[in-house]
Amino acid sequence: MSNETSLDFASVQAILTAESITAHGAELHGVLTGLVCAGFTFESDDYIAMINDLFNNGEGLPREVKSTVKSMFAKVWHDIIDDSYSFQLMLPDDDDSIVERGHALSVWVQGFNLGFGLQQKDKAVYSEDVKEVLIDFVEIANLSDEMEENEDTEQAYFEIAEYVRISALLCFTELGSPPESKSAEETIH
Repeated sequence: MSNETSLDFASVQAILTAESITAHGAELHGVLTGLVCAGFTFESDDYIAMINDLFNNGEGLPREVKSTVKSMFAKVWHDIIDDSYSFQLMLPDDDDSIVERGHALSVWVQGFNLGFGLQQKDKAVYSEDVKEVLIDFVEIANLSDEMEENEDTEQAYFEIAEYVRISALLCFTELGSPPESKSAEETIH
């Protein structure tokens, strides 16, 4: 799974489905991003146990899924600390229907909220900006799946997805724990 092109939504979803893991690729990416943005450290691999608990009833993940999760975690770190703001949400392509993309955005945000909450459960003090993001994310997570295929909906989807992306970066800037050494950053790349 070292090939970055294999870490797109469709590829990840295909691996999860093939291994009978009832998880949505966007939600899984959201959980990993939420953990990282809430201060989970790069050096820890406790996230694997969390993913096992959340998505596989505490059972060990199949090898290919575990490898994919590790690659996703490394990519989240690589992209989120990148000075060029290359971090992107893992969502279906623009070729998919707006209903599928809207649903994926909703479950990505649900995943983010879950990962963020797992990491920040003992820390209830946030800036006003982070509090606002968390409130907004609850609303976004409850977006209706009833969307019309039209230009206004496409524009709204794009704007909400971009808001979510920038908001995740804001949370990381405030609460994240960048890798402690330059060698850790090189490991991510």
